[in-house]
Amino acid sequence: MSESVSVRCPACRRAHTYSAPSYPCPCGAPVAPPLDRHGAPAPVRHRSWDEEWLTVRCAACGRPGQWPRPELGCPCGTVLRVPVSRSRAEQAPEPLDARDAVLAAARHLHRLGHRDLRRADHRPPSGVALTAPGLLAHVDPSGRPATPRDVECLWLTAMARSVDCAHFSRGGYAADARARAERLGVALHVIGPAGEVRAVGAPGT
Repeated sequence: MSESVSVRCPACRRAHTYSAPSYPCPCGAPVAPPLDRHGAPAPVRHRSWDEEWLTVRCAACGRPGQWPRPELGCPCGTVLRVPVSRSRAEQAPEPLDARDAVLAAARHLHRLGHRDLRRADHRPPSGVALTAPGLLAHVDPSGRPATPRDVECLWLTAMARSVDCAHFSRGGYAADARARAERLGVALHVIGPAGEVRAVGAPGT
């Protein structure tokens, strides 16, 4: 849930509680602009394309995106532009390297009860394959969104071994890759910039 701030209309002095709407990042995480609690709202008198959008980085994958600038309509008829914390919106997280991503995935699998984790004998087209009794996991630290082909290759390899499978990606998943994983029952996970792991879709939860 996005944070709430108190916004007072400078025209009629009426106070409002405002929460910025969130929008889905390509990785699947909700993104909302960080609001400035100490800033003053400004009435919107003129509109220009450049002022309608701002850059906000996803806290889960670090990807920057263009999002609508938050606004609030007061009952008095004034449209207010809600102030945003610019430094927090554009702050870039420290990227993980490939080793960090693999360790984050291994820690997550260990917390889920998978023991005896090790590198798999086969090498996937990209990234690292991990195996545990009854499980095959693919970790892609490249930062690019995973594709349906990535999901299908993992699923086929797991089917040949008669084990479950899980995919971990630093770059999130294309929409069609998420849809394919839902149909095939592949558990998807996003590895965030600080090494946190979040499940994406029903099979991973």
